[in-house]
Amino acid sequence: MRPYLRDPAAIYAESFATVRREARLDRFDPLMAQVATRVIHACGMVEIADRLAVSPGLSAVASSALAGGAPVLCDCEMVAAGVIRRHLPAGNEVLVTLNDPAVAALADGLQTTRSAAAVELWRDRLGGAVVAIGNAPTALFHLLERLDAGWPKPAAVLAFPVGFVGAAESKAELAANPRGCEFLTLRGRRGGSAMASAALNALAAGLPEDAR
Repeated sequence: MRPYLRDPAAIYAESFATVRREARLDRFDPLMAQVATRVIHACGMVEIADRLAVSPGLSAVASSALAGGAPVLCDCEMVAAGVIRRHLPAGNEVLVTLNDPAVAALADGLQTTRSAAAVELWRDRLGGAVVAIGNAPTALFHLLERLDAGWPKPAAVLAFPVGFVGAAESKAELAANPRGCEFLTLRGRRGGSAMASAALNALAAGLPEDAR
């Protein structure tokens, strides 16, 4: 067996040092550089730094919203499971509506996916919230449609839907017209729940060495 690191602090330190050496982070503000580092750490691909699209106020607005107690609205349980609750600055509620009993009937009525229909249940909590989407392109599309219809605006949208149908297109739509919301997204097909929750964790508490 080859030697390997066992100390958690050393593993984190070396991981983030590698990201800083290999990824191009110079275009980001200090907090956004931490967010990008966390997202890269979650997927192991330093090249995605060049594919991140971010609005100028994302890091300041999202971190301030979290500090003020804004809820975190997630499109799926995997995103919510990746949120480190002890690092949320105000004991923020983390909400997933995908498995609400009303969702299946809503999806049938709207002729859409359950992921999109679950967004219908966000309306009363959406204003000033932080949205984290790590799975379903239809959830992001539906959110944008509802914002076009006049729904309350979230403080920030962290958009990492993944896949071959609609993922790249939904994120391109957000980046082209964020509807007055601050946003972070990863252009193209790549994404996933781990990236979405990693971005949220960094906005809440920076990097692990800062949060201990």
